[in-house]
Amino acid sequence: MGSDSRERMVRSAAYLFRERGYSGTGFRDVIAHSGAPRGSIYHHFPEGKAQLAEEAVRYAGEFLNAGIVAATEGGDAASAVDAFVGWWRQVLIRSGFRAGCPVLAVTVECHDDAPQLTAATAAVFGRWEDTLATGLGNAGVPDGRAASLARLIVAAVEGATVLCRAHRDVRPLDDVVAELKAMTRAAAEGA
Repeated sequence: MGSDSRERMVRSAAYLFRERGYSGTGFRDVIAHSGAPRGSIYHHFPEGKAQLAEEAVRYAGEFLNAGIVAATEGGDAASAVDAFVGWWRQVLIRSGFRAGCPVLAVTVECHDDAPQLTAATAAVFGRWEDTLATGLGNAGVPDGRAASLARLIVAAVEGATVLCRAHRDVRPLDDVVAELKAMTRAAAEGA
């Protein structure tokens, strides 16, 4: 029961959380989706579902953060918005608007019995904000403005993703992106 099996289960959990949420995803679902051996889930995640979810949140966070880092290297403020949004747009369309953000899915559920999940999701959102703020700063947006604009980008895109799922249409995301790109360009130009 190697690390490949563990990695598949983490990726599968993140994938399933996008559509079913934390509460709607069970160990059986993760085993079936990942193709991992039945007994491996408790071997790799002895602390249970919360441990698996925490790792899935981190995985999803790092996956998206890598895309943001790559896109912001060009020094264009609007590309930071495109980087954060492009992948979500594809996910929404390909899933028939059934899938959203696995980090948001875990965040919105109550975790009194697993406070580490709240900490993990906060860390991911914070990392995305920091990465976006750095990219915006490199594009000429003043530091204080870059941090608040980065938080707005994360909040607006997450909210727009929810609206897209509700309306089964990408227009809410497209509208939010257009406004965010205009704001980032203006902020970079000092307007």
